[in-house]
Parts: sequence; C-alpha cells; structure tokens
Amino acid sequence: MRIRSLGVIDDAVVELSPGFTAVTGETGAGKTMVVTSLGLLLGGRADPALVRIGSEKAVVEGRVTVPPGTSAVVRAEEAGAELDDGALLISRTVSAEGRSRAHLGGRSVPVGLLAELADDLVAVHGQTDQQGLLKLNRQRQALDRYAGDGVAVPLAKYGEAYRRLRAVATELEEIVTRARERAQEADMLRYGLDEIAGVEPREGEDVELAEEAERLGHAEALASAATAAHSALAGNPEDPEGIDAATLVAGAHRALEAVRSHDPALAALADRIGEIGILLGDAAGELAGYADDLDADPLRLAAVEERRAALTALTRKYGRHGDGIDSVLAWAEQGAARLTQLDGDDERIEELTAERDALRAELGGLAQALTDARTEAADRFAAAVTAELGSLAMPHARVSFAIRQTEDPEGVEVDGRTVAYGPSGADEVELLLAPHPGAPPRPIAKGASGGELSRVMLAVEVVFAGTDPVPTYLFDEVDAGVGGKAAVEIGRRLAKLAKSAQVVVVTHLPQVAAFADRQLLVEKTNDGTVTRSGVKVLEGEERVKELSRMLAGQEDSETARAHAEELLATARADK
Repeated sequence: MRIRSLGVIDDAVVELSPGFTAVTGETGAGKTMVVTSLGLLLGGRADPALVRIGSEKAVVEGRVTVPPGTSAVVRAEEAGAELDDGALLISRTVSAEGRSRAHLGGRSVPVGLLAELADDLVAVHGQTDQQGLLKLNRQRQALDRYAGDGVAVPLAKYGEAYRRLRAVATELEEIVTRARERAQEADMLRYGLDEIAGVEPREGEDVELAEEAERLGHAEALASAATAAHSALAGNPEDPEGIDAATLVAGAHRALEAVRSHDPALAALADRIGEIGILLGDAAGELAGYADDLDADPLRLAAVEERRAALTALTRKYGRHGDGIDSVLAWAEQGAARLTQLDGDDERIEELTAERDALRAELGGLAQALTDARTEAADRFAAAVTAELGSLAMPHARVSFAIRQTEDPEGVEVDGRTVAYGPSGADEVELLLAPHPGAPPRPIAKGASGGELSRVMLAVEVVFAGTDPVPTYLFDEVDAGVGGKAAVEIGRRLAKLAKSAQVVVVTHLPQVAAFADRQLLVEKTNDGTVTRSGVKVLEGEERVKELSRMLAGQEDSETARAHAEELLATARADK
C-alpha cells in the first residue's frame, strides 16, 4: 500500500509479504494508520478528519493479488475493472471537505463496491470487533456463519415464511383497526357510484354535447351562412337573373370543350374545370342538406345545457380537472373495485386469520429446525474453539453455547412451548466461557478478562479460517491485555495461521512480533510525520534492536537484547 497525507503519515509505502507480517512502533507513531488505510481500501467510512492538516486530500493505493475465478474477481470484472498481472489495483481518495472517490482496476466505482469485495479479500479484526463479540446477535451470527449450509438453508426458508407472516399480520391488523374508517370509505363510494349511475354518463358525451350546444346556439347564423353560400354556388330560384358560380364554371367548360381537339394543353384545362364544376355541385348539395337539417330548437338547446350541467357536476366531484367525463367513468371503475374489496372485509379477515395461523405453525416448525441445526453446530464450534484455546495458554478453559428461547404468548410454538421469535428464528445464542476447571460457564461479557477475550476472539477467527477462509487476516492489537506465556502462544498460533493465509498484526508485544516472517517498523521523523523512509523492513540487528525496545523500552540494554535474541531463536525453532 502507498499512503499519502493520512493522519501522521505524509507519504509512506507499506510492503506486506506472504505469511506473517508484524507492524510495530512507538505509541502514536502511526501503526493504526495502516489499519485505517486498509479499511479505506475496503470501502470503510471516509472521515475528513483523517486528512493531514494542510493537505487537500488523503490518498491510499493498494495492490491486492486475487486468485483467478473467485467471486471478488468476477464482481470486479462486472464493474469494468481490469486485473494487472493477477492483481487488483485499488485506490481511495478522501478530500478535506469529506468527498470520497474510489477506483478499482482503472475504473471509477462506487465505494460500496469495495465493501462488497472486502468480505472475500480481508478479514479485519481489532478491539472494536472484540466488543462486537460481546453482543448476543453477533454471537448468533458467528455460530450461523460457522454452521454454513446446515443453518443457512433452513434460515432462508424461515426468513421467507417470516416475511410472509409479517405481511399477513400487518394487513390483518390494518383491516381490523381501521374497520370504522373503511366502513365510512365504503359509504362514500356507494354514494358516489349511485350518483354517477343516476346520471348514466357515456364516454366522450361531454365533448359531443359541447359541440351540439355550440351548433344549436348559433343555428340562425349557421343557416343564413349556408343559404348564402348555396346561392353563390348554385343560384337562387327567386332571382333568375342572378349569376352563380356553377353557371359561370359550366360556361367556361363549354367554351373549352368546343376547341379541346385542337390543343392537348387546353383539353387538360377543360378536364380540370369540369372537375371543379362537379365539386361545386357536390358542395352546393351538401350546403342545401345542411340548411334543411339544421334544427334551431330552443327546447333541445335547453335539454343539452341541462345535461351538460349534470355532467359538469359529476366531473367537479369525481373527475380530474381537464379530463372531462372520461375521468369520472375511470373513478367509477376504480371505486367499484375498491368497494368490492371493502365489502369483502369480513371474508378477507377470515382468510387472513387462517393464513396467519397456518404460517405461525409453519414458522414454529422451521424455528425448531433452526434450533436443532444451531445446537449441532454449537457443539462442534465450541469444541474447535476450546481446542484452539489450549494452544493459546488457556489449556483448562472451556467454551460452550447457551441456546435458549423466551416464552411469549404471542409467539410461535417450538418444542411444545410458545416462544418469542424474530427474523432470525426463536433462538437466543450466548457464548459462555469457563476459564478453569470448577468455574461455572459464564457469558464472555462477564466471565472473560481483556486478555482472555482477545484469545477467545483469536481462537474463533482461527476456527473460521478452516471453514470460511479469506486470503488475508488483519489483527489490530487483539493481543491487548495479554503478556508473558500467553503472548508467546498467541504469536505461535498466528504463525500457524499464516501458513494458510496472509496474516498482518499490529502489535505492541515482542513475543508476538518475534514469530513474524517480516517485521515492519513505523517511526516518525523529527517533525512528527511518517515519510516514505518511516516504514521500513527490519532485518538482523535492527529487528533485535526493535524487540529490545518493545521488551524493556531500552534499545541498548544487554539483558533486553539477549531476551530479544532468545525470542527470535525460539520462534524460528517453532516454525
């Protein structure tokens, strides 16, 4: 990784090797910035406070080798990312104003995509994860994750039935609690539908009536205009001396017809004038018919206006402005369907009640299957974690799970009892620890010290590594509160885990750092920053010197140096 302008780090490169890498340094030197940087690459929250004072932005760039064909590679390629010789190039930029950008394989991508890939690439664990393990829901999630398909399959079926039950129960509650409101709604719908049925509107009727009213209201002017136009075209019988268009066109046609044989061009004009005469005759006939059919009936006009008023009243109450009577008919159709639904409330309540009871019974059976699957997995999980604790200087400790249910008269029936249930089943899962023989198992939140909790957390992760492996594990001072022999055992166990995965540990314990295949030292310059030269690989004498500092706070102490060399020799012999 390359880190620029992040916290105390000005510009530094962190080279993580395969196997076990330990990151050490003085308190406040910037070791945790390594964890923070990796968190940003994995889609973590961008905090503008992380940007170094005086800088416009912080940038973290990383090169992550990924096995071909894995889900992380597939998802990255779907997003348009390109692999660089089997590696994904990831970058994250955080501005001082809080804006964040992410790039994956040369493509700009949503930050959420990095978080999606994180689960398949790196498992990050710090002291906050230990606190998370104290929560019961996290303990249940850990057990479910270990159980795999044994729990995942029945849990998926349970989840589907649970969601359906919640939907049915919600609808049933709404119908019952809103019975009065629904009855009032039904009465209003009936009134409106009866009012519309009494008028019996037709689709498009208001448009037709508007046209008829316009025609009836101007009947005299229309008749006069039609008569005058007819006279101009075909003549007026009462004025035999008058000249009309039809007579003039007919005369023009006869004149041309007499000489058409002498010139084809004139013959064509004669034909066109003949067509005009035919059109004039047709138009004159239609005008005569229009004038004869025009009805200037005041009674009909009054009836039309009365009908229009009735339709307008309906539109104002039940239609949409500008859509006319058609929107009233649409409202009536929807209202009738809704009324049918409301009138069927009693029948629907009966149906939903029956479905709810059936789903409760089904859910109880599925919850029982989940309990059985978790109980079986809990025994295996607890045995595996207990075995790991034996390798972490807790040989007499015993881990177990308490799986129980809480009685609730409104719950589902499991194993003959009515118990509370939720989206993940009816089980309360709690991790218990008996640190030594004769000690009663107690919840780890109450029965484990800080050092014991660190080792339980590490043991849990080692067990997960065998069932749900990821390429890289990052531990941020999970050895807090541990020392002496326990610290040596943690270092030994991390080295064993590093044989099957890449392990990165930020630690203050020399006993842990001694087991690392590579040790990185993070140190500040005189001005309080970490530069490119401030993260370096320790070899030989430099590594002994750093371990001496971690042991005694004195780099030049001969006793500390001897102890450091002894730790390194022991670690090499174990590996």
